[in-house]
Amino acid sequence: MKTVVTLTLNPAIDKSTSVPKLVPEQKLKCDPPKVEPGGGGINVARGLQRLGLDAQAVFTAGGPPGEALQQLVAREGIACCPVPTADWTRENFTVVEAASNQQYRFGMPGTTLTATEQAQVLATLAALSPVPDVLVASGSLPQGVPPEFMGEIARWARQAGAKLVIDTSDEALRCAVEEGAYLIKPNLGELSKLAGVEALDSESATAAAQAIIARGKCEIVVVSLGAAGACLVTRDVVEHISAPAVKKHSTVGAGDSMVAGMVFALCQGWPVREAVRMGVACGTAATMNFGTELFHKADAERLFQWLLRTMPREVATE
Repeated sequence: MKTVVTLTLNPAIDKSTSVPKLVPEQKLKCDPPKVEPGGGGINVARGLQRLGLDAQAVFTAGGPPGEALQQLVAREGIACCPVPTADWTRENFTVVEAASNQQYRFGMPGTTLTATEQAQVLATLAALSPVPDVLVASGSLPQGVPPEFMGEIARWARQAGAKLVIDTSDEALRCAVEEGAYLIKPNLGELSKLAGVEALDSESATAAAQAIIARGKCEIVVVSLGAAGACLVTRDVVEHISAPAVKKHSTVGAGDSMVAGMVFALCQGWPVREAVRMGVACGTAATMNFGTELFHKADAERLFQWLLRTMPREVATE
């Protein structure tokens, strides 16, 4: 069984609730809140846990909210490796208006990560034993962290022999890719910035992904297309995978669920075309739930089987 470590530099405690209707300047009665650990890498670890693959979660944590975050992660049976910070861990808030099923997401500013704390993150990775087979670095950068720090993370993974799966954006993504990665999951906007162009369509996105792979900066590019599914690009395969049609309640955690599905399948040795379908299945299944809840395993497996049945025998090769 391959070992997986997830890294979350900007975690959060996610609180979600619902109200009958949002009305300004009135005291609104909320449903009992749901409190969950949040942040890209933490959510990926939670998704892997649901699929039956244990992962160790490395994340920053500060103050009483940081202690609560550790308890929430540990409660789900995930091994924690917190990096202490002086600033308190942030808390995010999601409200669903029942009358319209509209979702309102309030993301608080992340903590400031000092240079010393950034060095401690690298030291924590260096102290991992054994070195993970896969490192999943997912989520945004907190305040005070330059984009180049994600490049340092990628450099550590390359030198340590860990396959890096990266799911971040903007300059942080570019810096990581320049150091090399195993798999990246940009959306069209993120991929266009990597390619240095204003916008991309389906055809030009494929070419942009192939250019990254040809430079030796990545082995697998999975372009996230939201409700339209994903586009898989490797050196040998180009394929668009449509997402199953489901009743959508929330998109929170869908991207992290997608990463979890792909990492789980790849760690089992599945072919990459099937692995990306598992990712699409998990991401789609997450949208079927309310609030910040991730996917249910049974939903993901049912959607995955549908995607397998509809999988074309041949795909375009380049």
